[in-house]
Amino acid sequence: MHAASRTALAEVARSLDEQISGSVVTAATLGAELFDAVEFLDDHRGLRVAVAEASSTAQQRQGLISDVFAGKVSEHTLAVLREAAGARWSTPREFRTGLVALGRRALLRGAEIEGTLEQVEGELFQLSRLLERHPELTQLLSERAAARSRQRGLLATVLYGKVSKYTEALALQVIGRPEHNPIDDIAALATEAARLRGRMVAKVTAAGPLSAEQEQALALKLGRIYGHEMDVFTEVDESLLGGMTIRVGDERIDGSTAGKIRKLRAQLAG
Repeated sequence: MHAASRTALAEVARSLDEQISGSVVTAATLGAELFDAVEFLDDHRGLRVAVAEASSTAQQRQGLISDVFAGKVSEHTLAVLREAAGARWSTPREFRTGLVALGRRALLRGAEIEGTLEQVEGELFQLSRLLERHPELTQLLSERAAARSRQRGLLATVLYGKVSKYTEALALQVIGRPEHNPIDDIAALATEAARLRGRMVAKVTAAGPLSAEQEQALALKLGRIYGHEMDVFTEVDESLLGGMTIRVGDERIDGSTAGKIRKLRAQLAG
């Protein structure tokens, strides 16, 4: 997002949090209705452009939103949509992206109120790893020509009875409106869940299983480095031969034996 859109999103996110005001029902309603609004705007490109048109006044854009959505969504959702329409977005695409982010934030806030946000974070991360291990499933969920309802039905079958209602709702909403790809988009939701809890995520791949004590020690060490409490998610990859790799955001630390061998080979080849 450009700077103007980031500012707009931050402002509307504060308004959304105020609308939720500790209510699970309001959070769930906001999330569902904001996603419905996005789908409606996707089907009406002219409207999507008009409600983010920089040359019109905030009052004009908000009036258009009221004309379209009043009586069709809750007052809380209408208030958030009007706030979003009144803000300045860099492009209509970023206005749409902002609404998607707000819908996801609403569902995450619902999980937070219910006390299940940590569980949702873990389930989302594990789902991203599941998709990474099953590229054929990821490909089916990523095909642009496939019907969105069919893709969501496929994922719903995979998730049924295995994750919380918030995890399922968030994962299903990723399908059909990708930012990058299902793996990265779902992992980004896990990171957002951690951010709401004031934490960062470290994705650790080790040559062998880590004990609970090792994971805790690693979390403390990374916390001192990055200045945040850390949630550490681990998986095993024996091809690393020894050691581990650590990814925090866009930064990757390779302390694996395989990585050291590759580096040595590159030095010898040079």
